[in-house]
Amino acid sequence: MTEKTVFAGFGGQGIISLGQIWVYCGMKEGKEVSFFPFYGAEKRGGIARANCIVSDGAIASPIITRASSIVVMNQDSLAVCAETLAPGGLMLINSSLVSTEGAVHGGKSLESQFRVVPIAATGIADKLGNVKIANMVMLGALAKHTGALSLKTVEEILKDFFPESKHKFIPSNVAAIRAGME
Repeated sequence: MTEKTVFAGFGGQGIISLGQIWVYCGMKEGKEVSFFPFYGAEKRGGIARANCIVSDGAIASPIITRASSIVVMNQDSLAVCAETLAPGGLMLINSSLVSTEGAVHGGKSLESQFRVVPIAATGIADKLGNVKIANMVMLGALAKHTGALSLKTVEEILKDFFPESKHKFIPSNVAAIRAGME
C-alpha cells in the first residue's frame, strides 16, 4: 500500500500541521513516510500545500506527480488539486468552503473523473466549538476513506507530537478526528 496525498488550502487552516500529523501517525503505525511542505511567503492567507506519502514499502521520492488522494480545504485550491489527482483518485472537499458545482477538469465534471467526497469540515469543527480543528476533521475522514492509517491510538500519538503545553488541546483534536471518521 502506498498512499500519495496532497493537502491544499490557505495559510492559517493548519494544512502544514495536518500533513505533519498525517505522516507522524503513519510513522507511529510502522509505515514509511515522506513529508514535503509548500507555502507562500505570506504570513496568513497565502497558499499552503503538503505532499505526503505513507507506504508499507520504501519511498523513492517525496515528489508527487499523481496523487492518489487530495484534501481540498479552500476554493482556490480546487483547480490545482484536480490537475494533480490521478484518474479515479479520492478528492475530499471541505464542503463548508468549497463548491464543486460547475467545476470541470479537462472538459468533464470532477465527479465523472474522481471520487469526490464532500466533508463539511469547517461546519463540523464549528459545532465542536473551534473552527481551527477543521483540519483534524479531514484527517479522520482521510483515514476512513483511504484505509491508509487506522488512527486507533491517535490520542497517544498526539501526546508525542504536541509539546506538553499544547496537551490541553488534544481532547478537542481527537473529537474532531473521530467526527471526521464518522
